[in-house]
Amino acid sequence: MGFDSVMVDGSHLTLEENILYTKNISSLAHAEGMLVEAELGRLSGTEDGLTVEEYEARFTDIAQAEQFIDETGIDALAVCIGNVHGKYPPSGPNLRLDLLKELRALTMKKGVSLVLHGASGLPHELVKECIDLGVRKFNVNTEVRNSYLQSLKKPEKDLVQVMASAKEAMKAVVAEKMRLFGSAGKA
Repeated sequence: MGFDSVMVDGSHLTLEENILYTKNISSLAHAEGMLVEAELGRLSGTEDGLTVEEYEARFTDIAQAEQFIDETGIDALAVCIGNVHGKYPPSGPNLRLDLLKELRALTMKKGVSLVLHGASGLPHELVKECIDLGVRKFNVNTEVRNSYLQSLKKPEKDLVQVMASAKEAMKAVVAEKMRLFGSAGKA
């Protein structure tokens, strides 16, 4: 189908199960020349109809991350440093930048890219700091989806205009994020 990467999310599994699951998919994907991103740690919040309560969230552990990278052969590691799926609480995000710094040292040593899921709603200054600390990919699905839903609330004449407006709203968010992440014009 033309994909050049896959995202493996075994974060709901035990470490051992996540390693086996991810290693299997990584082997299949690498055999087809695809890059593999995998998640270690567990983000709180809601994604795709599944809610993980705050008490169930788990920060990414450095020693486990090293084992996970070594045993799975992944190309990119999505980490949990206090980031959440969906909306942040009214108090705002509380990211463990000290942990991110340690994870960056590990991923640099291993030749693995660093990813941050649950980046919707992060202030621009915090995004820039995460970039400075090595994050190379951000997932901002909530902001893209919200722009789509907000555009549907605007009155339009017919379905074609509604859909075109929704697509343009999403494109505007994606373009703004690409500028923020420093990836605009680099494709």
